[in-house]
Amino acid sequence: MAKRWTARQVRALKGKERIPVVTCYDWAFARLCDEAGFPVLLVGDSLGNTVLGHETTIPVRLEDMIHHAAAVMRARPKALVVVDMPFLSFQVNAEKALEAAGRILQETGADAVKLEGGHRSADAVQKITEAGIPVMGHLGLTPQSVLEFGGYGVQGRGPAGNILVDDACLLEDAGAFSIVLEKIPAPLAERITRKVSIPTIGIGAGVGCDGQVLVLHDILGLVPAFKPRFVKRYADLGATVVEALIRYATEVRDGSFPGPEHAYDEEEESP
Repeated sequence: MAKRWTARQVRALKGKERIPVVTCYDWAFARLCDEAGFPVLLVGDSLGNTVLGHETTIPVRLEDMIHHAAAVMRARPKALVVVDMPFLSFQVNAEKALEAAGRILQETGADAVKLEGGHRSADAVQKITEAGIPVMGHLGLTPQSVLEFGGYGVQGRGPAGNILVDDACLLEDAGAFSIVLEKIPAPLAERITRKVSIPTIGIGAGVGCDGQVLVLHDILGLVPAFKPRFVKRYADLGATVVEALIRYATEVRDGSFPGPEHAYDEEEESP
Protein backbone atom coordinates (compact mmCIF):
# COMPACT_ATOMS: atom_id res chain seq x y z
CA MET A 1 0.00 0.00 0.00
CA ALA A 2 1.12 3.59 -0.65
CA LYS A 3 2.34 5.74 2.21
CA ARG A 4 -1.05 7.44 2.43
CA TRP A 5 -4.49 6.02 1.87
CA THR A 6 -6.30 7.06 -1.30
CA ALA A 7 -9.99 7.17 -2.14
CA ARG A 8 -9.43 4.40 -4.67
CA GLN A 9 -7.90 2.14 -2.02
CA VAL A 10 -10.75 2.82 0.39
CA ARG A 11 -13.29 2.03 -2.30
CA ALA A 12 -11.49 -1.23 -3.03
CA LEU A 13 -12.07 -2.40 0.57
CA LYS A 14 -15.74 -3.09 -0.14
CA GLY A 15 -16.46 -6.75 0.36
CA LYS A 16 -12.93 -7.40 1.64
CA GLU A 17 -12.73 -5.79 5.08
CA ARG A 18 -14.79 -3.47 7.23
CA ILE A 19 -13.76 0.19 7.27
CA PRO A 20 -13.38 2.05 10.60
CA VAL A 21 -13.76 5.82 10.29
CA VAL A 22 -13.42 8.43 13.03
CA THR A 23 -14.29 12.11 13.07
CA CYS A 24 -11.71 14.50 14.52
CA TYR A 25 -11.00 18.20 14.25
CA ASP A 26 -7.46 19.09 15.40
CA TRP A 27 -3.75 18.32 15.21
CA ALA A 28 -3.36 16.53 18.56
CA PHE A 29 -6.26 14.12 18.12
CA ALA A 30 -5.46 13.57 14.44
CA ARG A 31 -2.01 12.31 15.47
CA LEU A 32 -3.55 9.88 17.96
CA CYS A 33 -6.21 8.67 15.51
CA ASP A 34 -3.59 8.08 12.86
CA GLU A 35 -1.38 6.22 15.32
CA ALA A 36 -4.38 3.94 15.97
CA GLY A 37 -4.35 3.03 12.28
CA PHE A 38 -7.61 4.43 10.91
CA PRO A 39 -7.73 4.38 7.09
CA VAL A 40 -10.11 7.37 7.01
CA LEU A 41 -10.33 10.50 9.14
CA LEU A 42 -13.39 12.72 8.72
CA VAL A 43 -13.22 16.40 9.58
CA GLY A 44 -16.94 16.73 10.18
CA ASP A 45 -19.09 19.82 10.39
CA SER A 46 -20.22 18.24 13.66
CA LEU A 47 -17.44 20.44 15.03
CA GLY A 48 -20.22 23.01 15.19
CA ASN A 49 -21.72 20.97 18.04
CA THR A 50 -18.69 19.39 19.70
CA VAL A 51 -16.13 22.20 19.42
CA LEU A 52 -17.97 25.46 18.74
CA GLY A 53 -20.99 24.82 20.95
CA HIS A 54 -23.76 25.38 18.38
CA GLU A 55 -27.03 23.49 18.63
CA THR A 56 -26.86 22.47 14.94
CA THR A 57 -24.27 22.32 12.17
CA ILE A 58 -25.97 25.09 10.19
CA PRO A 59 -23.83 27.97 11.58
CA VAL A 60 -20.59 26.25 10.51
CA ARG A 61 -18.84 28.21 7.74
CA LEU A 62 -16.49 27.12 4.98
CA GLU A 63 -13.73 29.02 6.78
CA ASP A 64 -14.36 26.97 9.93
CA MET A 65 -13.96 23.72 8.00
CA ILE A 66 -10.78 24.92 6.30
CA HIS A 67 -9.33 26.05 9.65
CA HIS A 68 -9.89 22.68 11.34
CA ALA A 69 -9.00 20.54 8.32
CA ALA A 70 -5.68 22.38 7.99
CA ALA A 71 -4.96 21.59 11.65
CA VAL A 72 -5.70 17.90 11.06
CA MET A 73 -3.43 17.84 8.01
CA ARG A 74 -0.53 19.29 10.02
CA ALA A 75 -0.46 15.92 11.79
CA ARG A 76 0.63 14.45 8.44
CA PRO A 77 -1.75 11.50 8.75
CA LYS A 78 -1.43 8.38 6.64
CA ALA A 79 -5.22 8.18 6.63
CA LEU A 80 -7.41 9.52 3.86
CA VAL A 81 -8.69 12.86 5.18
CA VAL A 82 -12.25 13.73 4.15
CA VAL A 83 -13.67 17.19 4.90
CA ASP A 84 -17.36 18.02 5.26
CA MET A 85 -18.71 20.72 2.97
CA PRO A 86 -20.77 22.96 5.27
CA PHE A 87 -24.23 24.42 4.80
CA LEU A 88 -24.64 26.56 1.65
CA SER A 89 -21.21 25.62 0.29
CA PHE A 90 -22.73 23.21 -2.25
CA GLN A 91 -26.50 23.78 -2.30
CA VAL A 92 -26.54 26.93 -4.47
CA ASN A 93 -25.30 25.30 -7.67
CA ALA A 94 -22.71 22.83 -8.92
CA GLU A 95 -20.24 25.55 -9.92
CA LYS A 96 -20.24 27.08 -6.44
CA ALA A 97 -19.86 23.60 -4.97
CA LEU A 98 -16.77 22.96 -7.09
CA GLU A 99 -15.26 26.29 -6.03
CA ALA A 100 -15.80 25.45 -2.35
CA ALA A 101 -14.41 21.93 -2.72
CA GLY A 102 -11.40 23.31 -4.53
CA ARG A 103 -10.75 25.80 -1.74
CA ILE A 104 -10.89 23.03 0.84
CA LEU A 105 -8.27 20.95 -0.93
CA GLN A 106 -6.04 23.87 -1.92
CA GLU A 107 -6.02 25.52 1.50
CA THR A 108 -5.78 22.40 3.67
CA GLY A 109 -4.07 19.65 1.68
CA ALA A 110 -6.93 17.24 2.47
CA ASP A 111 -7.82 14.35 0.16
CA ALA A 112 -11.59 14.43 -0.35
CA VAL A 113 -14.83 16.17 0.56
CA LYS A 114 -18.17 14.94 1.88
CA LEU A 115 -21.53 16.47 1.12
CA GLU A 116 -25.06 15.68 2.20
CA GLY A 117 -28.07 14.74 0.11
CA GLY A 118 -29.07 12.52 -2.77
CA HIS A 119 -30.87 13.73 -5.90
CA ARG A 120 -30.53 17.35 -4.79
CA SER A 121 -26.75 17.01 -4.59
CA ALA A 122 -26.03 14.66 -7.48
CA ASP A 123 -25.12 17.45 -9.91
CA ALA A 124 -22.66 18.92 -7.40
CA VAL A 125 -21.11 15.50 -6.78
CA GLN A 126 -20.66 14.94 -10.50
CA LYS A 127 -19.17 18.40 -11.05
CA ILE A 128 -16.69 17.94 -8.22
CA THR A 129 -15.64 14.42 -9.15
CA GLU A 130 -15.21 15.38 -12.81
CA ALA A 131 -12.67 17.93 -11.59
CA GLY A 132 -10.71 15.13 -9.96
CA ILE A 133 -11.81 15.65 -6.36
CA PRO A 134 -12.98 12.49 -4.55
CA VAL A 135 -16.42 12.80 -2.95
CA MET A 136 -18.04 10.89 -0.09
CA GLY A 137 -21.83 11.09 -0.08
CA HIS A 138 -24.15 11.25 2.93
CA LEU A 139 -27.74 9.99 3.08
CA GLY A 140 -30.42 9.41 5.71
CA LEU A 141 -30.30 11.80 8.61
CA THR A 142 -28.42 14.71 7.06
CA PRO A 143 -27.88 17.19 9.92
CA GLN A 144 -27.83 20.26 7.68
CA SER A 145 -31.50 19.49 6.91
CA VAL A 146 -32.52 19.27 10.57
CA LEU A 147 -34.97 22.19 10.21
CA GLU A 148 -36.68 20.45 7.30
CA PHE A 149 -36.79 17.13 9.19
CA GLY A 150 -38.03 18.78 12.37
CA GLY A 151 -35.42 17.02 14.49
CA TYR A 152 -32.94 14.16 14.48
CA GLY A 153 -35.30 11.23 14.07
CA VAL A 154 -34.73 8.03 12.09
CA GLN A 155 -35.05 8.52 8.31
CA GLY A 156 -36.03 6.16 5.50
CA ARG A 157 -38.88 4.27 7.10
CA GLY A 158 -41.58 2.88 4.82
CA PRO A 159 -41.77 4.16 1.21
CA ALA A 160 -39.10 6.77 1.98
CA GLY A 161 -36.60 3.92 2.00
CA ASN A 162 -37.01 3.45 -1.76
CA ILE A 163 -36.03 7.07 -2.27
CA LEU A 164 -32.82 6.54 -0.30
CA VAL A 165 -31.98 3.47 -2.39
CA ASP A 166 -32.43 5.52 -5.56
CA ASP A 167 -30.39 8.36 -4.07
CA ALA A 168 -27.53 5.99 -3.27
CA CYS A 169 -27.49 4.79 -6.87
CA LEU A 170 -27.51 8.40 -8.09
CA LEU A 171 -24.52 9.26 -5.91
CA GLU A 172 -22.60 6.24 -7.17
CA ASP A 173 -23.41 7.15 -10.78
CA ALA A 174 -22.29 10.73 -10.08
CA GLY A 175 -18.87 9.45 -9.01
CA ALA A 176 -18.96 9.21 -5.21
CA PHE A 177 -16.39 6.75 -3.84
CA SER A 178 -18.39 5.96 -0.68
CA ILE A 179 -21.59 6.94 1.14
CA VAL A 180 -22.31 7.64 4.80
CA LEU A 181 -25.68 6.22 5.90
CA GLU A 182 -26.87 7.94 9.04
CA LYS A 183 -29.70 6.90 11.35
CA ILE A 184 -31.72 4.71 9.00
CA PRO A 185 -33.25 1.26 9.66
CA ALA A 186 -30.67 -1.52 9.61
CA PRO A 187 -32.49 -3.58 6.92
CA LEU A 188 -32.55 -0.54 4.65
CA ALA A 189 -28.84 0.06 5.18
CA GLU A 190 -28.14 -3.56 4.25
CA ARG A 191 -30.29 -3.20 1.14
CA ILE A 192 -28.39 -0.09 0.03
CA THR A 193 -25.05 -1.74 0.81
CA ARG A 194 -25.93 -4.67 -1.45
CA LYS A 195 -27.27 -2.38 -4.18
CA VAL A 196 -24.21 -0.16 -4.67
CA SER A 197 -20.65 -1.16 -5.54
CA ILE A 198 -19.08 1.53 -3.35
CA PRO A 199 -18.58 1.25 0.43
CA THR A 200 -21.30 2.37 2.81
CA ILE A 201 -20.21 3.85 6.13
CA GLY A 202 -22.86 3.55 8.82
CA ILE A 203 -23.66 5.69 11.83
CA GLY A 204 -26.81 4.49 13.54
CA ALA A 205 -27.48 2.26 10.54
CA GLY A 206 -26.67 -1.20 11.88
CA VAL A 207 -23.91 -3.70 11.26
CA GLY A 208 -24.75 -4.38 7.62
CA CYS A 209 -22.75 -1.44 6.28
CA ASP A 210 -19.23 -1.77 4.90
CA GLY A 211 -17.82 0.42 7.66
CA GLN A 212 -18.74 2.55 10.65
CA VAL A 213 -18.03 6.14 11.71
CA LEU A 214 -18.32 7.77 15.11
CA VAL A 215 -17.31 11.17 16.43
CA LEU A 216 -14.14 11.02 18.51
CA HIS A 217 -15.73 13.06 21.31
CA ASP A 218 -18.51 10.47 21.57
CA ILE A 219 -16.11 7.52 21.55
CA LEU A 220 -14.07 9.07 24.36
CA GLY A 221 -16.98 10.41 26.43
CA LEU A 222 -15.84 14.02 26.16
CA VAL A 223 -19.42 15.31 25.94
CA PRO A 224 -21.15 13.23 28.64
CA ALA A 225 -24.60 14.76 28.15
CA PHE A 226 -24.77 13.55 24.54
CA LYS A 227 -25.34 9.82 24.19
CA PRO A 228 -27.70 8.77 21.41
CA ARG A 229 -28.59 5.11 21.05
CA PHE A 230 -26.13 4.46 18.21
CA VAL A 231 -23.08 5.71 20.15
CA LYS A 232 -20.85 3.38 22.13
CA ARG A 233 -18.43 4.98 24.57
CA TYR A 234 -15.06 3.30 24.75
CA ALA A 235 -13.74 5.62 27.48
CA ASP A 236 -15.04 8.18 29.95
CA LEU A 237 -12.42 10.86 29.50
CA GLY A 238 -14.82 13.64 30.40
CA ALA A 239 -14.81 12.50 34.02
CA THR A 240 -11.05 11.91 33.90
CA VAL A 241 -10.43 15.46 32.65
CA VAL A 242 -12.63 17.01 35.35
CA GLU A 243 -10.88 14.96 38.04
CA ALA A 244 -7.44 16.07 36.79
CA LEU A 245 -8.48 19.73 36.69
CA ILE A 246 -9.89 19.59 40.22
CA ARG A 247 -6.62 18.08 41.48
CA TYR A 248 -4.62 20.82 39.76
CA ALA A 249 -6.81 23.61 41.15
CA THR A 250 -6.62 22.08 44.64
CA GLU A 251 -2.80 21.91 44.55
CA VAL A 252 -2.58 25.53 43.39
CA ARG A 253 -4.80 26.62 46.26
CA ASP A 254 -2.92 24.64 48.92
CA GLY A 255 0.52 25.55 47.56
CA SER A 256 1.69 22.03 46.74
CA PHE A 257 2.04 22.94 43.06
CA PRO A 258 4.52 23.87 41.84
CA GLY A 259 6.78 21.78 44.06
CA PRO A 260 10.59 21.86 44.13
CA GLU A 261 10.79 19.48 41.20
CA HIS A 262 8.87 21.97 39.03
CA ALA A 263 10.98 25.04 39.88
CA TYR A 264 14.37 26.27 38.67
CA ASP A 265 17.19 27.48 40.91
CA GLU A 266 19.66 30.24 40.14
CA GLU A 267 22.56 27.92 39.29
CA GLU A 268 20.68 25.67 36.91
CA GLU A 269 21.66 26.09 33.28
CA SER A 270 18.94 26.80 30.74
CA PRO A 271 18.39 24.02 28.18
